[in-house]
Amino acid sequence: MRAGDVRYAGPSPRATGTVREEGSALRTIRVLRRSYASPEAPALDTALSRALLERASAGEEPETLRLYRARPEVAFGPADTAASGYPEAVRAARRLGFAAVERLAGGRAAVFHEGTLAFAWAVPARTPRLGIRARFEELSFLVRAALRSLGVDARVGEVPGEYCPGPYSVSARGERKLMGVGQRLLANAAHVGGVVVVGDAARVREALTPVYGALGVAWRPEATGAVEQELPGIGVDAVGAALLGAVGERYELVPGEPSAAALARAREIEPWHRPEAGRRAAGESAPKAAEGFAAGRESAAGPRWVGSGPARGAVPAGRRDGDARGAGAG
Repeated sequence: MRAGDVRYAGPSPRATGTVREEGSALRTIRVLRRSYASPEAPALDTALSRALLERASAGEEPETLRLYRARPEVAFGPADTAASGYPEAVRAARRLGFAAVERLAGGRAAVFHEGTLAFAWAVPARTPRLGIRARFEELSFLVRAALRSLGVDARVGEVPGEYCPGPYSVSARGERKLMGVGQRLLANAAHVGGVVVVGDAARVREALTPVYGALGVAWRPEATGAVEQELPGIGVDAVGAALLGAVGERYELVPGEPSAAALARAREIEPWHRPEAGRRAAGESAPKAAEGFAAGRESAAGPRWVGSGPARGAVPAGRRDGDARGAGAG
């Protein structure tokens, strides 16, 4: 094991607690490969991830992995939206040409742009809380495997001073963060989402410097990296193909499209995932929080949670409560 790396000690992919894999030899995962956001609906990618999560929890949608080239946005986490400097952070992001979106998973603000690869995995699960660590481990080690297959010295573990810190980050040589991940839980499903920075790390630093300044978040900009710094000339498509290859070694992947019902739900809830000013302009009100967040940082007592509701991470069967915190591109 390389210095600064973490060994994968979790269960096999057939023991992570999902409904599909219990009693079956191989899970089948639908793969979606495009972005749906637009200037008119900047949070639609997040809203679609939310819709797929809700419908997977209700048994109405299959396990789905979305993997796509992102659009420019700063995805704010629950701790960000509660900060006194949040309005100024939103303004700072917009001044630099980034949409402001409230993310689905836990963690601090992260940057998406055309040189990044966004991922969002909706996983049906009977007991999603029991699989939090296993899903974090599996995703981070799949990303590590994909990047190593391309020739990157990729390692799992937090880089000191990284943005949106967590022990399941993937870095180059343990020095510069390349990937971050978070989770969101409903009663019978989990969302695992995040971003791989493939190119233009400078743009990530440029956006986060005023945003984190407004939020009062300490970080080291030099701990932010991109895959292209390790492999000059690499593109988002090549990294996406490598990640699909790593996932495809474990699961059966089937190309597909989102259902009409999922897209309709995503369009309905898209305003919930913008800052409050956007919700008010759209005449919407976000429902009460009733779900669990996992930000990728755990302690001996378990994952760090933000949110409220009936048992952590649980929503009563058949109920689809949105969340005032909102979501990001993941």
